[in-house]
Amino acid sequence: MTKNVYKQDTGVDRAQRESLNNHKATALWFTGLSGSGKSTIAAHLQTQLLESGIHCYMLDGDNIRLGINSDLDFTSEGRKENIRRIAEIAKLFVDSGTVVLCSFISPMLADRQAARDIIGTDDFTEVFVDCPLEICEQRDVKGLYARARKGEIPNFTGIDSPYEKPENAEITVHSDQDSIETCSNKILTELLNKIKS
Repeated sequence: MTKNVYKQDTGVDRAQRESLNNHKATALWFTGLSGSGKSTIAAHLQTQLLESGIHCYMLDGDNIRLGINSDLDFTSEGRKENIRRIAEIAKLFVDSGTVVLCSFISPMLADRQAARDIIGTDDFTEVFVDCPLEICEQRDVKGLYARARKGEIPNFTGIDSPYEKPENAEITVHSDQDSIETCSNKILTELLNKIKS
């Protein structure tokens, strides 16, 4: 704990913000391989939520690394700190009364558990976008797998860096079998039950 730093009471609490928004806040943590469709599904869900009057915001892996986490590499230590910072940001969004959609490969079980611990179990829903590696490679939307296979991108998840599948994700969608709309609708139904109850 940093010395001489104290939590400031801002005078407005989360319950007041949620009351204003007319829904509860929460964090959805999308995890899966690169190319699995995490961000595509999360972006589609974000549009659905906004159309439903739900205050939401999407945090995406590339966007975060272009900004606040631009100083981090892809080593184990860099990935761990990347997830820690993101979780702290997501926690602030939840406190603001917002539904935050977090789309990050976050390959290690321990790091995702750390994110859950930071945000809080009651406010954390793990969404596993399950898609086989071979399908993700076939899609190779950003050309990253091809570069990783050539050795141009070290520590690439699924190639020379591991991905640990969730053991008990609250929601699992299969993006190799179902459409973006089907996956998003499944998540939307479960999310609305949580934030509108």
